[in-house]
Parts: sequence; structure tokens; C-alpha cells
Amino acid sequence: MAVPARTCGASRPGPAPTALPWPGRGPQPGPGARRPPSRPPRPLLLLLPPLLLLPLLAAPGASAYSFPQQHTMQHWARRLEQEIDGVMRIFGGVQQLREIYKDNRNLFEVQENEPQKLVEKVAGDIEGLLDRKVQALKRLADAAENFQKAHRWQDNIKEEDILYYDAKADAELDDPESEDVERGSKVSTLRLDFVEDSNFKNKVNYSYTAVQIPTDIYKGSTVILNELNWTEALENVFIENRRQDPTLLWQVFGSATGVTRYYPATPWRAPKKIDLYDVRRRPWYIQGASSPKDMVIIVDVSGSVSGLTLKLMKTSVCEMLDTLSDDDYVNVASFNEKAQPVSCFTHLVQANVRNKKVFKEAVQGMVAKGTTGYKAGFEYAFDQLQNSNITRANCNKMIMMFTDGGEDRVQDVFEKYNWPNRTVRVFTFSVGQHNYDVTPLQWMACANKGYYFEIPSIGAIRINTQEYLDVLGRPMVLAGKEAKQVQWTNVYEDALGLGLVVTGTLPVFNLTQDGPGEKKNQLILGVMGIDVALNDIKRLTPNYTLGANGYVFAIDLNGYVLLHPNLKPQTTNFREPVTLDFLDAELEDENKEEIRRSMIDGNKGHKQIRTLVKSLDERYVDEVVRNYTWVPIRSTNYSLGLVLPPYSTFYLQANLSDQILQVKYFEFLLPSSFESEGHVFIAPREYCKDLNASDNNTEFLKNFIELMEKVTPDSKQCNNFLLHNLILDTGITQQLVERVWRDQDLNTYSLLAVFAATDGGITRVFPNKAAEDWTENPEPFNASFYRRSLDNRGYVFRPPHQDALLRPLELENDTVGILVSTAVELSLGGRSLRPAVVGVKLDLEAWAEKFKVLASNRTHQDQPQKCGPSSHCEMDCEVNNEDLLCVLIDDGGFLVLSNQNHQWDQVGRFFSEVDANLMLALYNNSFYTRKESYDYQAACAPQPPGNLGAAPRGVFVPTIADFLNLAWWTSAAAWSLFQQLLYGLIYHSWFHADPAEAEGSPEARESSCVMKQTQYYFGSVNASYNAIIDCGNCSRLFHAQRLTNTNLLFVVAEKPLCSQCEAGRLLQKETHCPADGPEQCELVQRPRYRRGPHICFDYNATEDTSDCGRGASFPPSLGVLVSLQLLLLLGLPPRPQPQVHAHASRRV
Repeated sequence: MAVPARTCGASRPGPAPTALPWPGRGPQPGPGARRPPSRPPRPLLLLLPPLLLLPLLAAPGASAYSFPQQHTMQHWARRLEQEIDGVMRIFGGVQQLREIYKDNRNLFEVQENEPQKLVEKVAGDIEGLLDRKVQALKRLADAAENFQKAHRWQDNIKEEDILYYDAKADAELDDPESEDVERGSKVSTLRLDFVEDSNFKNKVNYSYTAVQIPTDIYKGSTVILNELNWTEALENVFIENRRQDPTLLWQVFGSATGVTRYYPATPWRAPKKIDLYDVRRRPWYIQGASSPKDMVIIVDVSGSVSGLTLKLMKTSVCEMLDTLSDDDYVNVASFNEKAQPVSCFTHLVQANVRNKKVFKEAVQGMVAKGTTGYKAGFEYAFDQLQNSNITRANCNKMIMMFTDGGEDRVQDVFEKYNWPNRTVRVFTFSVGQHNYDVTPLQWMACANKGYYFEIPSIGAIRINTQEYLDVLGRPMVLAGKEAKQVQWTNVYEDALGLGLVVTGTLPVFNLTQDGPGEKKNQLILGVMGIDVALNDIKRLTPNYTLGANGYVFAIDLNGYVLLHPNLKPQTTNFREPVTLDFLDAELEDENKEEIRRSMIDGNKGHKQIRTLVKSLDERYVDEVVRNYTWVPIRSTNYSLGLVLPPYSTFYLQANLSDQILQVKYFEFLLPSSFESEGHVFIAPREYCKDLNASDNNTEFLKNFIELMEKVTPDSKQCNNFLLHNLILDTGITQQLVERVWRDQDLNTYSLLAVFAATDGGITRVFPNKAAEDWTENPEPFNASFYRRSLDNRGYVFRPPHQDALLRPLELENDTVGILVSTAVELSLGGRSLRPAVVGVKLDLEAWAEKFKVLASNRTHQDQPQKCGPSSHCEMDCEVNNEDLLCVLIDDGGFLVLSNQNHQWDQVGRFFSEVDANLMLALYNNSFYTRKESYDYQAACAPQPPGNLGAAPRGVFVPTIADFLNLAWWTSAAAWSLFQQLLYGLIYHSWFHADPAEAEGSPEARESSCVMKQTQYYFGSVNASYNAIIDCGNCSRLFHAQRLTNTNLLFVVAEKPLCSQCEAGRLLQKETHCPADGPEQCELVQRPRYRRGPHICFDYNATEDTSDCGRGASFPPSLGVLVSLQLLLLLGLPPRPQPQVHAHASRRV
């Protein structure tokens, strides 16, 4: 009897008469019941009560085929479970491998990881490493202060009097348009030879220091030449430091004048575009030069501020924000008659990268209108600084006001909020070319312990938005030795190519006095820094004794990670620190919040927690148990943590003292043995110092074998633990081949390969030809299947990874396989551990056919059961595959097997991409739970520029009204416009340039961004479950059941024949967040716990505040102006005339 065609709205046979409670949702709702409001509205999924289901199963006159009953599908599930278990027992060899380990018990010892002892030892080793750098820092800072004190200022010093290595000289000589070539520089630049040094990842010269001077500073100025003169003496101290500690990396003195002198000498990394590097804007310099800051920036947006002046203000605010670090707090407001925040932030927020980005974008939207009201602006700023109900720096407090000028001094506001103690410093910035009286602005700054600056044009922005740090450094200098404390920075990218580093910083003070009995100088000379590469700190942590899922991590007072296996920034911008919070490096929960807080507070602790972890490929989430142990690293701002799974409490240590046995096992690593024993991949670990690394495992194995022919596993140049364990595991996995795999016919069970991977670094794949299609990581600790198998009991299925945007899988030559793996658990003397993972690789196409047979009504292997014209039987996954959809889905929601031939090439895809309606039903019924998180380390392609005009971006074009306005000309706006045109040609896009692009960074092609990640994992339902998907006129029965001892869900459902059911599609693919992740405006309302530095220097009674501002910058010479004009007329891209703004008090 033919199966009648079904139409939308036709009656359907119901599920089995047993209806289960609404899983995980409390009492079962009836038809039409409203779903819980915790999730957005979706197509209703109704469970029919038993009485309604009974007449739908097989009523007289119904079709010959009915939807399978629950007990039938449970029977299919058991058959599937038995088949999987049988294959794994025969070929996986778990029990046999246990016996092999026990038979070789005399060849290894079981060692214990004692978390408290381990973490204290590592913390002590890190403390010792950093302490050696601290001693070198102190020697340098003391020497620098003495050298500068003994130096005699020379007014008539000339460029030819100074001999030094200019780190940018080689690049500038190659550039015919460079400043020195144009100006005919007389500076005597050394020409040095360099040697390659792997520690620095660079070519270096150990006999000299190198000097880097920012592009916008004139090298021949008297201030710079005197600075070069006295800092030359540091060279010998740098060299002596390296003699005492050969492990020292970059030693750097960053001067407050902008000069950087570093050792050893190496050529500067020439950027592709303008080099905007200025040491005073580096994270380590900012942290070392002043105590933390609470800053409120107020911007005048009255009607008089328009055109170029407003653009200058916007750029100035952005540059000001770049002088702040994560220890600082900031808010930005605009004002005219009234004041209001420019962004959604209503109070001071941490000056981290994401918050500053919000400010920078908001500032671009400021519009000039209304009249100037200084009172409104300052009252708003003082109210912000007096708000004690928020997290803030609680150290230096300051207001930065940008305006084009005004007459009001708002003395009453200062009397009310700031006098007589003057705890808030006021810095005023006169922006643009105008004829306003600047005396009120100077008075405001001088009356409130601040400073007055002028920003007439673009070229003055960078220099004048950073020199306020000199003022903030005064209390530090006056505090003397009390302020001479080493601070350690956040992680950031080294500008010279060292990679990720932290830097120890120590301020250098001016100890000179103008005469006997005079006040001591209060200027900071600069900051001394010594880099420590993160890789050097990682080497102090245990590598392979913690197992694949154990690790060490460290955080600072902000909760940012210094060490963590998930600290992997895809792109770095060396202008900003790498700030990844511990709660973003892992999946956040309440337990981890408590651990983080305790670590920041400098406490010791231990806690076992149940938590979620992402798989290495970020497709899965597992619920696991982890033991966290932590201690502070003394004399630093860091705290160290150790994470261990319970099964990693113990580990194996090989003891191969028998050299004959060593040789025997070693022979199984030779390619000549692969044909009979299976292919061996070895983990690319640092077994010996002289072992040449290679990304090609075949080549690495060849290098390893060649080295082992020269040295023994007990050689002092080798890591004996790694070598002995590797050779032991080679022998043990070979015995598995001998006892189990060699005598089995893999084709009988449609297997492409069998394999074993071990903690010792061996991955053995059998037969040898299967290695051609083996794509797993040869380092087991970096293989997703290995780590997930350790964390999950039973058999872990993993289909091939397939992206929805890529072409379907190729099913030719049976090369596509499904990995099934399980951990081998040993119990030795009451000590439990998991030293290996074994598994099989299923032939996808053959097992898809087998799946249909196992989920059918066949009673034997001959022919499928057929229903006669008058008989009744249930549909199955083989005969009725046109009406019945049967699938196996893994715990991440990815398709593993299907009875639909056309879906075989979709295996590995997220099931919502295959059947969105059914996947949504499974999610709604708690078979799956969703975990959303954000990846703050992603890299995204740059957005295309929004303005495509022919003129350089950022150039202000005056209107006709401007030209007709006499005041516009008399206010010197024409000159300002001319300057901007010049800078526009030089810098192309000063106002809008991406910093990374302007710096010439190779990352200019990509920028950091935030990606939203969504993973699915099994929910609370473990039993079998029947339901109807009801969405209007279309209904659809389905049954779902977890397969015991696997990570699979068995689902049987009617195939959808209606297109009316518009179900929402669940997304699993990583998506870009244009708003940089979760809403920043909401996040700042619940800031994460942090602590600032332990010390604060924001006040000293002896501070001299008389030096509080200057009225003009150095004017360019007439000759330079004429030259620039000629170059402009000729259409040549001129070089900028550098400007130097230096305090007169820098002269000693």
C-alpha cells in the first residue's frame, strides 16, 4: 500500500503514549500553554498529553506507516550504543593498553603534582628573575641621576660635537626626502656592524647604545644635544649590567625630552609611513612617570569654535586620551551654556582601550553652537571628581579644558570646589589661531597648580597634550627615595620586535640645584625601563607534568593576565597594552570572580570548582572540575595561579635505565618500521638544545633521529624527562599494535584508521597509509580531540570541521572520516591518572549506511522489513528515509551521521544550518544549552574608508562666508589653514589616520576587534523525549535521546514538507561585534574589581607651582616657510619642520 502524501495541516500520527514532564521547566504545560519568558518568542513546541496521543498512533483507516513508538526508538538507540561500544572495545584497545602499562610498571614511576608547592616554587622563580632586573634598574637610575647632576649645560653645543648611533639613520639615508638629507645635517652618526641574536629576535651590537628621536623633534636643538651629551655615559652602565646578568634584554632610558637611548644597539624598525613613535607615549613610560590619574576633559563647543579649531580640539582630546593607562580614570564632556558628557558614560571610567575607543568615537560627533559657559564646564568637572560612589584612581585629580578663549575666570567656582587646598589641578589649552586674550586661561592654570598650553596648529598637538606629565611628576621628584619604587607594567608589544613583554620601570629625577640653599629641582628626567619577555617567564613554569589541561596563569592588579594559555592576541598595536581580563580569558562564573578578587588582593588560596571550558578549536564547551591554587609573587604587582584537573594530580615519569631497551624502543621511531607498526608523529617539543625545530613533522622527526644518533637520552644538553617519556610511549604504543591492531581487519568494521596519543608526545596512527589523511596536531596537548577526551568520560565523536561558507565535503576515495576517541584511565596503587587517548576513525559513507540499518526494523542482515497492503508497521530510518529524518548530532550541535544521503556532505556543520526548525526545537526543550562569550583578541579586516574624495582627508575647507569675514583673516586662520594644508600633504590623514597604519605597523592590514562566540552543549535532559513542533498549520513529530557513554544525541523526526514554519535560526558561527562586544555603557555600571598601585604621589608641600605656562611656541623661520611654500607649489611632498617645545627649566 502506497504511503499517502501528507499536506500542511493534515492529521499526523502522534508519538508514544508516554509523555514526559517538560524537561527542566517544571510542570508540563498543556497545548497552547505559554512558554517561559526567559527566551525570545519562538515557534511553539507542544507536548501532547497521553490521552490525545493514543488515538493518533495507529487508528483504523490510518496509513500503513506510523511514526515509530518510543520503545522502538529506544531499541534503535541501544543497538547503536552496542555497536559503538563493540567496535571501540575491539579496536580501541583501552583495556589492552591498561594491561600494557601494568606489564611495564617497572619502566616508570608515578609522580605527584602538589599544587601548593608547585605554585610557590614557580612564584619564587619568577620573583628571582624579576629581582635581578630590579637591581639592574636601580643601578641605571642612580647612574643617570649622577651623570646628569655632574653634567654642565652647554649653550653653544653643536651637532658635530656629538657622536652617537642614530637608530633611524640608515632608513633616513635611504630616503632622499628625509629631514637630515634636506637639511644637510652635521650630526656625526656612527656606522655599526650587527650580529644576529635569537634572544632579541634582531641584529644587535653589544658595544654601543642606539638613540631614537621622534620625527617631530629637531635633533639639532640645544636641549636635545645636551641630552645626548650626558646620556652617553649610560652606555658603560648598560654594558656592565649585561656582564652581570647575560639574560637582560632591552635596557632603555626614555627621556622627558623625547630622546630614547637603548642597549644593545639595533637599527630602528622603519615604518612604511610616518614614524610617530614617541617614548613618552609608551605604556611603560606613562606608568613610570606619574601616579594614577582621575581626569575630566571638558571641551568648549560654543559657536565661536568652528571649522579648523573644532577639528583641532577633537584631535587634541584623542591624543590626550592616549596618554592615559589602565591605572587611570577619565570622563569627557562638552560645554557651552551647559555641560554634558560626550558619550554614554555619566561618571569616571577606567581608561582602558575599549572605553577610550568609545570616547574617541563620541568626540567626533561634537557640534559647535551656543555661547561659552566656563562655569557650567568646571562645575560639571568638579562634581565628577567629587563623586565617591564609583571606582576611581583616588590619586592625581585634574581637569583639562580645551577652548578657543574667553574672559571669564570663574574664580567663584574654584573658591567653592578647590580652594584653599587646591587638590585638583587645572590645565588649560588655548586651541587655534585667534586674537582672544589668553590671560584668563593662564590665570586658571596658575591658580590651580596646573599649566597653560597653546595649540595653534596640528603640529603642536602631540607635544602639548603630553607635557602635563612633567607637572604631575613634581611630587614624585620631591618625595625623593620614597618614590623610587619599581613598577611592573601590563603586557604590551615591544616596538623592536621582541614580542609580548612586561617592563620594570623606575623614574629618574633631576637632582640639580640652582645654587646653595636653593630649592631642589622638581623635574623628572625620564623613566628607566628593562624588558622581560613573556617567553622567559613561561620557561619557569612546568610544561608537561601538568597534563594537557593543566596550566599556570598570572594576573596583575587590574585582573589582566600576564600568563595564560589563552593569551593569544591575533594582532597587536604597540601604542596600546595587551589587556585581556582573566574573566575574558576563561568562561566567567562566580567562582572565578572570587578567585580573581583574592588574587588581586594578594592572598593565597585553593578552591575546587565546577566550571565550563572551551575546546581548543572553540567549537565545544565542556563542564569540568578544576582545582585552582594561587599565591602572590612577592615584590611585584602580580599573582600566580595553577589550574589542575583532578586526573592530573599524578603523572608518569619514565625510568629507562636499560640502554638496550632504549635502543629497542627508539627503533620504532624509525620510518622503516612504519609499514608494520603504524606511522608515528612526535610532538615538536624542545627535547634537546641542538634540535632544529620544524613545522613539518616528518622533517622534525628526521632532525630528531639525526640528533639521537649523536647524543644519548641521558645527555646533559637534553631534557631527560621529555626524552625518556617519549621513548617509553613509543614502545608502549608499539605493543598496542602488536597485541590488538595488527591482527584485525579494519575494513570489516569500516574503519579508516586506529590511533593512540600519549602525554609523552607520541601519536601512532595505524595503518601507515592512514597517516596521509591525518590532520590532527602532532602535539597531543594542542589537539582538541585529546584534551576533550580527557575531560569527558565515554566515547567522544568529532566530525570533520566544516564551515557553512566552504564547499561541501569531498566523499571520494573514502577519505572523510569521523574521529571517535576515549581516554585511558589507569589506577596504580590507588592513584588515578589518564596518560593516553585511543580511538578509531570511521569511514563516513559506510557508517552512514550502517546507521540506517541499526535504526531500522530489520531482524537480521538480509533484507529490510516491508509492510504488506493490509498490514500496519512503523516507519524506520532505512525504508522510510523519504519521510523520516534520522540523525546523530554531537554535544556541540554538529551533524555526525544522517540517513539522508544528500546530507552526507553536510556532516560537521552546525545542525541549525541543516535543519533550523528541528535544532530550535531541541534547544527549546533543553537538550542543548547555549553559552555566549566574547573574544577580545580577534583580528578583523579593516573597514573601507568612508570618504573617497580626491583631497586629503581631514583638511578644513573654508566657506565663502569665511573668506568674506574680516575677522577670519585677522585671526590668522589663513595661516592656520596653510599649516594644515602642509601637514595634510605630509601626514595624509592626521585627523583620521589609524594609529597602527600611521606607525607603519605590519598590522595595518588588520585591526583588533571583538568577536561574539556561541557554543552549545548538552542541557539537563538525559532521558528519551517525544514532542510535536507546532507552528501554525504545520506540525512535526520528533523523538530525541542521548546515547549512553557517548557525546551523541539520536534524533528521529518527520521530514518537513511545509515551508510555512518560519523558525528562527540558531547561530553558532563566530560573528563580528561592531560595538566592540557587550555594550560598554552597561559594563561600566558594574565594573570588575581591581586595585591601583599601592603608592600615590600627588601632593608635596614644597612644590613650586610658579612655572605654570607659556604663551607661544617656537616660530618657524622665514626660510623654512618659503621653502615649504615652494614645495607646495611644485606639488612635492614636503617634510614637516620639526617643532620642539621644551620647558626652559630643563636647562641646567
